[in-house]
Amino acid sequence: MNLARRMPLLALTLSVAACHSRRTDKYIPQETAQVLGVDAASIQRSIVTLVDSGASPAWVTPERWKRVRALYASYAYAPLWIEEGGVRERASALLSALQNAPTHALRTDAYPLDSIAKWVNDKRIDSTAGPSVIANADIVLTAAYVAYASDMLVGQIDPKSVSQSWHIPARPAAVDSALVATLTDSSMVAGLDAMAPRDSEYAVLKQEYQRYRDMAGHGGWKQIDAAVSPAELTARLAAEGYEASSPDSVKAALALWQSRHDLDADGKLGRATREALNVSADDRMRQIGANMERHRWLPRALGDRYVYVNVPSFRLDAYDSGQRTLSMKVVVGAEYDGRATPVFSDSMRFVVFRPYWTPTATMLKTEIRPKIAADRGYLARNDMEYGMTDGVRVLRQRPGPHNSLGLVKFLFPNDYNIYLHDTNEKSLFGKSARAASHGCIRLEQPDKLAQYVLGWTPDSVSNAMNSGKNDRRITLAKKVPVYIVYFTAYARDGALHFANDVYRRDDALNARAPSSP
Repeated sequence: MNLARRMPLLALTLSVAACHSRRTDKYIPQETAQVLGVDAASIQRSIVTLVDSGASPAWVTPERWKRVRALYASYAYAPLWIEEGGVRERASALLSALQNAPTHALRTDAYPLDSIAKWVNDKRIDSTAGPSVIANADIVLTAAYVAYASDMLVGQIDPKSVSQSWHIPARPAAVDSALVATLTDSSMVAGLDAMAPRDSEYAVLKQEYQRYRDMAGHGGWKQIDAAVSPAELTARLAAEGYEASSPDSVKAALALWQSRHDLDADGKLGRATREALNVSADDRMRQIGANMERHRWLPRALGDRYVYVNVPSFRLDAYDSGQRTLSMKVVVGAEYDGRATPVFSDSMRFVVFRPYWTPTATMLKTEIRPKIAADRGYLARNDMEYGMTDGVRVLRQRPGPHNSLGLVKFLFPNDYNIYLHDTNEKSLFGKSARAASHGCIRLEQPDKLAQYVLGWTPDSVSNAMNSGKNDRRITLAKKVPVYIVYFTAYARDGALHFANDVYRRDDALNARAPSSP
């Protein structure tokens, strides 16, 4: 039997997906001549029969079964886990990773943990096992390995299946290459560990997920009402880790708690604060877990220099050499009439100073034309005119300080017609909840972002915004990646923050999160 011809290989390259340094010594499955005294060739024939039968385990999806088959084809259908002496350290490392998966807010009810544990801990595969028993055990281990890698590298839930409006594509090639690179690594423990997101924000979420899981397992905290006493409020804050050493410091502790829940940090127990305090520990745990899943949907590396907008926190951060160098408030799309800002990534290519604003066809029909019909002075008062854009006659607003786009806009052409821009409504940034636009993102400090992406001096940017040529387009020397994301639990400066679920997307994810103990 020519095992090498059994099926075409996926693009399982060794060069791409290693998230950690690889050692020079490799584990090579084909080097095993026999397993528990059984000739490797007979085990290979059994593996071929089983994987080509088309009958995958019920808990393995077709896509993942395809990866299982491709892995075996890559190694001439040699057993990948059960070594010469039986189930050894590599399988033990896999079992440990699967058992610890709930610490990453991953569900493990689909994994055959009981069977794997018996093989690993009880040595159920003994010296009397035949080739079909060994082959079946090895295939189950491989299927569990593929499932774990897929869950960790691209997420356990398809965002399209739970209405997340998430348009940052998954990275199947990263899964394929990581499967091979980790399988052949001499340290399976290190390889499996490296599959989790490695950024500091995920590390904070993972730590806090466990802390809230523990709190939920011990009953969480009591609900409070408007008549709560200072002692009860102190106890409630302390239950979540916000200690007040004296009655006078309760207000300060509450203000800190508010600042980390994206509320006005006034130290007062208003309705919004009370409602947030009454979210249970179990719900907070699930919220953190949902956002850990969203982290797994992101690319593992965002680049050295990029712009990052978190919609629920109403904030833009710009990074250079991996360090945050700029931060500002933003206004995002309103949560009604299809104005929600979508999640996607693209590359900023242009900056336009003193732009015209051309309303969309929908805005013209539903908002502007009815106003023109009712008010003859509307066009003059709003500095609007009919002009030519790309050979088409359009209604547009003239450049200047009263323009709805302000004095500068930042373009990263995309399918959603979303961009960043200045605004003539500066008062919006004084509000804590800032979902008020038609979908595009308004900036608190557009001049600072122009300096960041162009490398210009403050004076040069100011001149271009305030007295330069109208509709002046500047092409960036190097495109800047832009990520529009949606995280309702996130880390900032090493501390956990919660944001309002402005588009009500958490429930669908929370329902899939593991339950508290």
